[in-house]
Amino acid sequence: MSKSSFFIIGKHAVLEALKNPKRKVLRLFLTEESKKTIHRNSPRKNLLKDQKIFFKTKKELDKYTRNEGIQHQGFVAEIEHLEKIQLKDFIKNKKNFTIACLDEITDPRNIGSIIRSAVSFGINGIIIKERSFPSESKLLYKSASGAIENIQIFEVPNINTTLKYLRQNNFWVYGFDSNAEKDFTDIEWTGNTILLFGSEGYGIKMHTKKYTDFLVKIKIDQKVESLNVSNSASVAFHYINLKKNT
Repeated sequence: MSKSSFFIIGKHAVLEALKNPKRKVLRLFLTEESKKTIHRNSPRKNLLKDQKIFFKTKKELDKYTRNEGIQHQGFVAEIEHLEKIQLKDFIKNKKNFTIACLDEITDPRNIGSIIRSAVSFGINGIIIKERSFPSESKLLYKSASGAIENIQIFEVPNINTTLKYLRQNNFWVYGFDSNAEKDFTDIEWTGNTILLFGSEGYGIKMHTKKYTDFLVKIKIDQKVESLNVSNSASVAFHYINLKKNT
């Protein structure tokens, strides 16, 4: 049975989809210039071999982005969803693993930016509530800049149940909360860890906090009320990656 398909746009999103052997690309819509760009980016491998390619003008491609108001850069692709793997299989026998968990974060741009930062700084996977994950969002794929092809994303029905399961399987859960007493740089960051981030508006839900082992904060200048959740995640990912790899 064939999987459902959807469209992604943007140079990096399309290029990384073509490079990912696990991703099925059904159709490509390119300008002549974007075809040359693909060849320049991968001179040793023909990423367009056996692909269904339809050449269009930039104006013709605008119809794929008209509703979102984002730039396609001459790259549009129709792709299928990746094969899903089970979280329990992914974490089996793992040591020093770091997984980000997104609680009620729904903005595609924020999610895409978090995915990009996660791949940049060695995060092993991302957990997100399935109802919150806009899995076919062009904006998400554009914001992730191709990084979504390089990390495992687990869509779960219930964050609390998942955190409970992970705690039972040798993971420490750290919730990032601006009202926490302890700064996250005071943690040793060893072993298997879950980095929990709450929604853009109200943070981690009170009930979900019961499933954390520790609450930590990122100290910022008092002149600034708070960081955007994607900025907070990026700061945390960079620091924790350094700590775990030195």
